[in-house]
Amino acid sequence: MIYLISKIHPEEYSEVVELWEASVRATHEFLSEENILFFKPLILKEYLKAVDLNCVRDDAGVILGFSGVAEGNLEMLFVHPDHAGKGIGKRLLNHVIMSQHVTKVDVNEQNPKATQFYLKNGFEIIGRSELDGTGKPYPILHLELLSQA
Repeated sequence: MIYLISKIHPEEYSEVVELWEASVRATHEFLSEENILFFKPLILKEYLKAVDLNCVRDDAGVILGFSGVAEGNLEMLFVHPDHAGKGIGKRLLNHVIMSQHVTKVDVNEQNPKATQFYLKNGFEIIGRSELDGTGKPYPILHLELLSQA
């Protein structure tokens, strides 16, 4: 299947947050329920507005995965767990690299599948932070695209 990229509009933010939550619950086992509930309103009310959002949709227009980019940084890349492993993440990553000139991404160290995904696609670990951007004790790996995938 060919996955086409399209923009996400503010009226679709609630759908995006639902996808984000489903993806996080499937891939971020280290996050507590309390932390998911902490981040969910931040995603909806602050984070989505701060990035350039793109997505892959199915034939009915349902969002299957999305990316968010700010200043050359991939801030978000999430795929609905029902559609993981089908090339959606790779398609979004290629789009942000080629069209939005992404060269950096931060990944939770406790999410090894995401780390492997980025390493496999040309990124290399260039640093590590003990805390995430909100000061929570979730170590972050800083990756940079040093070669084209």
